[in-house]
Amino acid sequence: MADPTSKQRLTKAERKEEARRQRVELQRKMARSRRNRKVALGVVAVLVAGVAAFALTRPQEALATPADLLENVDQARQTAGCGPVEDVGSYKPKSLDRGHVTTPPPLSGYASVPPASGPHNPIPYGAGVYSTPPPIDRVIHSLEHGAAIVWYAPDVSGKELDRIRTFYEGHTVAGNRVIVAPYDYPDQGAAGTLPAGTQMALVAWHNVQKCANVNLAAAFGFTSSYTAPSFPQRPYKGKAPEAGAAF
Repeated sequence: MADPTSKQRLTKAERKEEARRQRVELQRKMARSRRNRKVALGVVAVLVAGVAAFALTRPQEALATPADLLENVDQARQTAGCGPVEDVGSYKPKSLDRGHVTTPPPLSGYASVPPASGPHNPIPYGAGVYSTPPPIDRVIHSLEHGAAIVWYAPDVSGKELDRIRTFYEGHTVAGNRVIVAPYDYPDQGAAGTLPAGTQMALVAWHNVQKCANVNLAAAFGFTSSYTAPSFPQRPYKGKAPEAGAAF
């Protein structure tokens, strides 16, 4: 029998048969490759369709409404470990409590941590949700005009903080007099961080409420009454000397 590895020993018929065999084998490999490719594409299509269907049909978390938050505010304050709203008094000397300065004193000189009044920049700071610490001397001026601040510790993260940020960003009435920001001024020593055990501090002019944990309902329970003007149908409890002024 002729050796198939040697083309010189193959007859014409044998060479023709060997070529036919190689063509058949190549066609078989190409067909197998096409089948595998079709199967892979089919699997990908099924996965994409499944992901899309899940995204479209999964239950969406309803955005918090002010009414729901206020209905649960007392329980929320307990859950968050919030203390009472404290009247922290004025800056000393009192004559500087509303003073305008270009170079503010160190935070340790203010009546509370975070500050709730005292010497401040002549230009207030706008309401909004901030991811970096704002200039605190400008924020104090906003307090004088009736702002409320939701301070949170810079190491806080998670769903509840996301809810706070989303609520105040998305609700024009609830958020138009509120500043949400991390309290983080490391160059100011101990006064540049929230007190130990405090993840959230709610501040209005001369008023501070500290909470062990961030909580949206607790935050809104404070800001709805300590901003000027307050949230509709809520009594104003604040003491801002220029309540309602623009910032």
